[in-house]
Amino acid sequence: MIVGPAVHKSAIQFHYDTLTLFYRLFWGRHVHHGFWADGVPTPPMEAAQERLIDLLVSQASIHSGEEVLDVGCGMGGSSLELARRGCRVVGVTLSPVQQAWATMSAKLHGLGSRARFRCADAERLTLPPASIDVMWNVECSEHLHDKPAFFHNVGRWLRPGGRVALCAWLAGDGTRVIPGAYEVCDAFLCPSLGTAADYQQWMADAGLEPVTFLDLTRQVEATWEVCQRRVDRIGGGWLSRILGRETAKFTTSFMTLLDGYRNGSMRYGLFVSRKPG
Repeated sequence: MIVGPAVHKSAIQFHYDTLTLFYRLFWGRHVHHGFWADGVPTPPMEAAQERLIDLLVSQASIHSGEEVLDVGCGMGGSSLELARRGCRVVGVTLSPVQQAWATMSAKLHGLGSRARFRCADAERLTLPPASIDVMWNVECSEHLHDKPAFFHNVGRWLRPGGRVALCAWLAGDGTRVIPGAYEVCDAFLCPSLGTAADYQQWMADAGLEPVTFLDLTRQVEATWEVCQRRVDRIGGGWLSRILGRETAKFTTSFMTLLDGYRNGSMRYGLFVSRKPG
């Protein structure tokens, strides 16, 4: 595991409160990587992001009627897609701006009865034991400070037979630490980046059985080429002037993340695990 600079939750909240509109303009409804089977960034980004959702739904065998907890729901993109498929979803975000955006989107799409949103710290969340079928987490676990404790909580929340459906940025395997991964932690407000083995161990320690692990690095890395082109088109300097250097720092780090994927200091993984029973 790579441990990054100290990150306060208030900084994570401020980041998403401030940049929600930016994310919506540049990423669309889904604030996560896209999936291109051949690694070439066509068709468009949003279609590729929806393919990543389709892949995770398929791997985790999620079906209509299940209770889903979407941890790190952002603007509600995945939550609304799962609600359209008949799931009952509770989305959790640290950002009140994102919560308001997601709630309004659910109402506008007629999904308010199946998708609800809470502004809460996922690491302090309390749920009844055995109350959910699926814990959905796409690119949020990187922001968690105590990842093992979080998975222990998830193990209690899941019903027997319930699943974890998770996609995460990962530290690369091996003993050689490449500075780029540490820089990604700093720019993207990640307290740490676990390896694939770390995640598998954390879930096993929480009593969850492994079902699937897929290394999708080559299929998602083009996301950052697309994002960099979009920022270059408008010029990223205005973000620094309007929002401040620290808040806008991540826009100058897209290629650092892409380089991390390409030099092996970072990976991107899809995990599914299951609570026995």
